[in-house]
Amino acid sequence: MASQLLLLAAILWAAGALLGLGGALALSRGALALGAAAGIVAAIAILPEGSQLVIFPGQLVGEAVAFRIEPQGLWLMGFGLVPAGFACALASPASDGQRGWLFGAGLSLIGALGVFGLQNGAALLVAWEALSLGGAVMILSDKLERSRGRTILFMLALLEVGAVALVLAVTILGMRASSLDFAQFVAGASGLSRPAQIGIGLLFLIGFGAKLGLLPFYEWFPGAYGSGSGASGAIMSGVVLNAAFFALSRALINWLPPSPGGAFPTLSLIVVVIGVFSAILTILYAFQQDDWRRLLSFSSAENASIAVVALGAAMLFRSFALNDLAGLAWTVALLHLAGHALAKGALFLAADGIRQATGGYRIAYGGAGGNPLFGVGALLAAMSLAAMPPTAGFVSEWFVFQTVFQGFHLPHLGSRLVLALTGAGLAFTAAVAFATCVKLIGLGVLSREAQRPSPLRRSYSFSVGALGLAVLALGVGMPLWLDALNGATFIQFGAAVAARMHDGPLLVPLTAKFAFISPSLLIVAMPLLALLPIILIVASKRRPLRRAPVWYGGLSPDPARASTTPLSFSNAMRTFYSFVYRPTAETERDADAGGYFVKKLVFEHDVAPIFGRSLFQPAERAVQYVARQLRPLQSGNLNFYLGMIGSLLVLVLGLTLI
Repeated sequence: MASQLLLLAAILWAAGALLGLGGALALSRGALALGAAAGIVAAIAILPEGSQLVIFPGQLVGEAVAFRIEPQGLWLMGFGLVPAGFACALASPASDGQRGWLFGAGLSLIGALGVFGLQNGAALLVAWEALSLGGAVMILSDKLERSRGRTILFMLALLEVGAVALVLAVTILGMRASSLDFAQFVAGASGLSRPAQIGIGLLFLIGFGAKLGLLPFYEWFPGAYGSGSGASGAIMSGVVLNAAFFALSRALINWLPPSPGGAFPTLSLIVVVIGVFSAILTILYAFQQDDWRRLLSFSSAENASIAVVALGAAMLFRSFALNDLAGLAWTVALLHLAGHALAKGALFLAADGIRQATGGYRIAYGGAGGNPLFGVGALLAAMSLAAMPPTAGFVSEWFVFQTVFQGFHLPHLGSRLVLALTGAGLAFTAAVAFATCVKLIGLGVLSREAQRPSPLRRSYSFSVGALGLAVLALGVGMPLWLDALNGATFIQFGAAVAARMHDGPLLVPLTAKFAFISPSLLIVAMPLLALLPIILIVASKRRPLRRAPVWYGGLSPDPARASTTPLSFSNAMRTFYSFVYRPTAETERDADAGGYFVKKLVFEHDVAPIFGRSLFQPAERAVQYVARQLRPLQSGNLNFYLGMIGSLLVLVLGLTLI
């Protein structure tokens, strides 16, 4: 029955994509949302086991194609589909582009399902390309930015770099195993030398990391996400991002053998280092953004990087046969991405709600006034991304820290030192993430503008509120949710590690003697602790309060001009870390003929990307140079074309005579 639900989900997504192209928008949205619901129900029904193996009729590249979703894939898919279902039901706010958007959403969901379940290398590459194409179609159909074409080309260019790396890695493993079946990849990789295994691991890290936003690939995130809607971002940062991490985890954990006894775990440490540096850089750039979508896009790359850090720690522990700790780290990555999918989906849909109320995505004034459900949902989602109790993000990041603290079990000083420094880097990341979420909610939801925004649509309020409450439910009910991963940890590491990550209502890193927390008890204790400030507030009302206006330089107070802006909120960090940001500021004045009276003043500020000038711009110039040299091929001169054909004919004849 559960396998039939997965088939039903695929059929509904395909039907929704086609109905969208045909103009039946309401039916298309309903089909896509129902498909997401079917996928969620299937994941709940199958866990903690995996789905049944299904062999598709026909062959691809001369081999049969099988389909089976493992328990960890069901976990990531199920949580990723929750915000995707809401996004499909609401669709893009650009009414004139909904046809293309619905087609792109259906294509992305089908591609994600293929990445989660297909068991053949060639089929995986096809599904992977469907993910990229679906995201591009969604953003192009949103029609929210004039420059979306350029940003999509940049996105596709970087994703195709990753695709080439995947083709190379899959081809090498397929040739060694004489098959593209994933079950044969382990034997194929085992026959390679250790440097070759590290090289293949780096190819997988580049290929799947291009969609996860690992450095330097995160630089396509702000342009692409910032050109699309929040609904597009909810799908891309949820089920698509989870599919990419699942593929990377399967490649590095299942297909590549661990480091032999006594060997230095080079690949594991590379994964950890890249993950932590990606997390630091992306959250620093997220803090400087003034647009909901761009900020949330960098935050998605940061959270994916944290999950990659946990994955690298799992590989590191497994290299020294510490399977329990490896299972802990690997499970923590799954928990982190589950909470992230819910929280990020809520905030991306909140961005669409803000746009509907205010007319734009700028983090400048809130639109949630008088709508407590929307405000509470957005607040809970932001609390999760800021790792505040008792939400899911607090639980997963606490587990991440407890995992890296276990580095003292490692025999090599270098490995222990890397995990210790990783903990410091993650602590810095968590601090900046907290400030980023304060900026987003404080200025983007709670701040007020002189002109009252339009009321929010109930559909956005309900969606954001439901997803925010789901984030809270995941964190508070984590002792129950963990049991769904018992099958996954047992298959991967030979022990039901997830069952040892909680002791009744307590969450523990395998043992309560090391550390413990309990979000389930916090949800009871926190309201009780809130009674103290409530009592103080009630008691203070007995004394008269004197209110005075804020000093404004001797002038009449102007709340609109004196309010905190996104730039003023983040300028101190921008100045302190100017060696990273390399900030730019430009002021343009338009005065009268005499130059005495200013008619118009335009101020623009930005931060420079790290890899843009040193990596991407030289590559772009090289492509443009080659294009200029090849321009004569498009001249239309018949004599030139005949000369080329004659030269090729002489070359072919010469080769046959050799």
